[in-house]
Amino acid sequence: MTKKETNNPENSLDNSYHKLSIQVSLNGLSFCVFDTIANSIPVSKHIDFGKELSPYEVQKELKELVDASNIEDYRFSEVVVIHRNNLFGLVPKALFNKEELPNYLKFNTKILANDLIAYDEIESYDMVNVYVPFVNINNFIYDLFGEFEYKHNGTVLIEALLNTHSNGKEPICYVHVSEQQMDITVLSQKKLLFYNSFKFTTKEDFIYYLLFTLEQLSLDTAAVKLRLFGAVEETDEIYGICYEYIQHLSIFIPPSSSYPIEGMANDAIDFTVINAL
Repeated sequence: MTKKETNNPENSLDNSYHKLSIQVSLNGLSFCVFDTIANSIPVSKHIDFGKELSPYEVQKELKELVDASNIEDYRFSEVVVIHRNNLFGLVPKALFNKEELPNYLKFNTKILANDLIAYDEIESYDMVNVYVPFVNINNFIYDLFGEFEYKHNGTVLIEALLNTHSNGKEPICYVHVSEQQMDITVLSQKKLLFYNSFKFTTKEDFIYYLLFTLEQLSLDTAAVKLRLFGAVEETDEIYGICYEYIQHLSIFIPPSSSYPIEGMANDAIDFTVINAL
């Protein structure tokens, strides 16, 4: 994407220390404003649509959210947009060729001839995440704030988990839960064994995808450690059905980020939003 300088009103808040992180999906929106001097989050919002919208309906919702939250009053030193969707594929860096982007997606993702295909290099782990961003959202953010960076949520999730994961020998299965979407990441000895994202509607859908993944990886449900995080608690039906099948189950509490989130609602800030900057 062509970059341009941020063009915000002169009476906007000082741009030397505010950063903005926005996550966009067809099921919901999240964003945070970071104050790097006060080490605080002065503004954060999360919206669950309750159903899957079209990209252009999502853009309308995002515009309304931006207007209602007055985030255009800020001038940001950094803006990051996170695209959350299933239109992606991981490629070993040794096999990656940026001239072949459509070929990495065409067998497992429905792509159109005019789709923009982007990629993120997953630093230090020799992987590339090839994906289709929401172009209309990028254009909308560009018009609002000028220069910005965008990533796929899988990139942020994988990097954050690999950076915090212990170097134990036993595999650990992390499942991030959000609006009708589950991201399964399996790590062992600082290596990624598996990552994929699934849409689900019922708890039966959820456990099906989870058990199928463990079966394909030859992981014993009586031995593997399962860590659930995101929009899930021990009292939820998702946790309950996992408990019926998985012996070593717990809620994963990610290590504290650079910004304090204590006292905020559990679903106020998404894991990838807080880890994107």
